Amino acid sequence: MNKSDFIRKANELGCKAEPFLFVIDFELKKPVIISPDNAKDSGIYFDIKNMTNWNYTDLKKSVEVFKTKSVSFEVYSDSFNLIKKNLLQGNTYLTNLTFPTELENKSELKEIFNVAKAPYKLLFRDEFTVFSPECFIRISGDRIFSYPMKGTIDASVENAEERILSDSKELYEHNTIVDLIRNDISQVAEKVYVTKFRFIDKIKSNNKDLLQVSSEITGELQHNWQKNLGTLLMKMLPAGSVSGAPKQKTLEIIKNAEGLERGYYTGIFGFFDGKDLDSAVNIRYLEKKDGKLFFRSGGGITALSNPDSEYSELLNKIYVPFG
Repeated sequence: MNKSDFIRKANELGCKAEPFLFVIDFELKKPVIISPDNAKDSGIYFDIKNMTNWNYTDLKKSVEVFKTKSVSFEVYSDSFNLIKKNLLQGNTYLTNLTFPTELENKSELKEIFNVAKAPYKLLFRDEFTVFSPECFIRISGDRIFSYPMKGTIDASVENAEERILSDSKELYEHNTIVDLIRNDISQVAEKVYVTKFRFIDKIKSNNKDLLQVSSEITGELQHNWQKNLGTLLMKMLPAGSVSGAPKQKTLEIIKNAEGLERGYYTGIFGFFDGKDLDSAVNIRYLEKKDGKLFFRSGGGITALSNPDSEYSELLNKIYVPFG
C-alpha cells in the first residue's frame, strides 16, 4: 500500500464507520491499514490505553537489563556537527537526531511487549515493538488533541523538575515544537489553542525513572471529519516532535545526518473505532534485524545544544518500562 492508497482506504472506512488499526512509517512509503481481527491473524497486536487485541499471560514477568553497544560519541558528533552547521546557516531551527543502539538481550519481542507498561503499545509481527508514552493525535467528538513531548531528564537528578523546566535550551525546543504542532493542527482544524503548556509526566523503566515534558494543543474539526480521515492524517505527517522545523527542509537534513531510513521508527500507529481515534508516535522502539535487537532513540538539536548532553539523552532513553 502506498500513500495514495492509504488515504483512499482510510477515507472510505471512515465514511463507513468501520474500525481499523493503522501503522505509518516515517517516510510515508509503506502505510498499513488492517481490521482488528485480521491484525491478530497477521501477528500485529496493539494496546492503546487498555484497548487491546493481545491476551496477556505469564509469558514473562520481567526482562533483563540490557547490555548495549551504542553508537560511538565520535560518530554521533559528526552528525551533530552537520546539524549544528545547518542551524547556524538558518536552514533549520530544530532537528531531531536519532541512532540505533544494538542490545545484548535474549528476550523475544513478544515477551517485551507482554511485560512493558505504556499507554500506547504495538507489536508488529516479529519485526518491531513500540511502548510509546507520546500521543500523536486523539480525536473525540469533533475535537482534536495533540500532546507533543519535548524534554527528558533522569528523575533522580537533584531538583530534576525545576532544572528541566528552567533550562533555556529545553524551553526553546519545546516552544518550537508546540508552534509547529499548532500549525500542523491548523491545517485540519479551526480554533486551535494551547490548553496546557509544559506539564510533567513520570515514566518508570527497568533501570531508572524519567521525567518528560509535554503540552496539550486542541482544535475543532468539521463535522463528519471521518470521511476525510486519511487525508487528515497525511496532512500532519511526519510528526513534528520527531522531525523538526521547518519540517520539509529539516527532513532533508535528517536524511543526510542519519544516513539511513527510519522506517516505522518515529512513524505513528493508532486505532479508529468507527467514531473516534487515538494514536501514538512510534518512539521507545525496539526492532529486530538479522537476528539482532536494536533500540532506536534520539532527541532534538537546537543552536543551544551541546553534543555531550544530547548524546547522554540518546542513551538515557534506552529502557523498557516495566515493574
